[in-house]
Amino acid sequence: MAPPAETPHERQRHERRGQGSAPKGGGASNGARPDSAKPLTSFQQRVASSAVLLPVALLALWFGGLAWAVLIAVFGAIMAWEWSAICAERRPVQVAYPVGRLSAINLAMLTVVILSLAVAVFSPPLTLPLWLVPLVGAVVVLLLAWPQRGAGTLWLLLGIVYVVPAALAMIKIRNWSTDGFATEIWIVALVVVADTGAYMAGRSIGGPKLAPRISPSKTWAGLAGAILAAALVGAIAATLAERPTIWPMVLASGLLAVVEQAGDLFESFFKRHFGVKDSGRIIPGHGGVLDRVDGLMAVVLAVAVLEYVIGGGILEWL
Repeated sequence: MAPPAETPHERQRHERRGQGSAPKGGGASNGARPDSAKPLTSFQQRVASSAVLLPVALLALWFGGLAWAVLIAVFGAIMAWEWSAICAERRPVQVAYPVGRLSAINLAMLTVVILSLAVAVFSPPLTLPLWLVPLVGAVVVLLLAWPQRGAGTLWLLLGIVYVVPAALAMIKIRNWSTDGFATEIWIVALVVVADTGAYMAGRSIGGPKLAPRISPSKTWAGLAGAILAAALVGAIAATLAERPTIWPMVLASGLLAVVEQAGDLFESFFKRHFGVKDSGRIIPGHGGVLDRVDGLMAVVLAVAVLEYVIGGGILEWL
């Protein structure tokens, strides 16, 4: 006697049961979805971004000249974009990063920065002083923006007079003297180590806050850690350079650590004023370019002013 035929419902149930009993180690059964790749953690993203950006920056710094100038100009344009995006509006609730389209006024500010950097990088055959382009551009932005934004226009102007000189300083320091490469390495090492020292001292020691309304995580212990860490960089740099005494480099490095922390606090105040946490998200795991170079911009400007005053490279003077 033939067995009774399976109903459609029983057939579907048997098929599902057979698929579920497939061995785990074998090939994937029909219809099974492969496990999706896990997203990278924030730390992994930081490492990957640094692995790409650091060799490019070091190579451009080594060659100097046009290669270094173009790289800095590109980063300067990105910083101007982020600055103008932050200034687009004051947000009632803090957001992760600025979003939305830029207005014509913000685009005007960005254009001024790009033109200023282009003139500095490519050096067209003009007899006009280098500062004239950002100055005229700032006046144009002021006339366009003041009727709509009033005193808020000053933040856009500050972006021009902060981003452009900092970018130009990075270019000029590299080409100022024979030790421009060493000076840039010393500056970057000083900033990175000072920032790390501030973080480690602040987390391990804690204590009174440095500026709780601006940056609640910063402490006086962190500032001391930044100064000591930067002083150590100065001592190592003086030793490698075979200086007769290490103390001028130690003192200069410690003072520049204070400048670095002040630059960090300034950008924290700027972002908090407009209600954003990060300046952007162009660098995975790091945020925006402004987030990464806030202290560096302040130190570079300070070093550029010193080199202008003394009329030569700062390492030759120390």
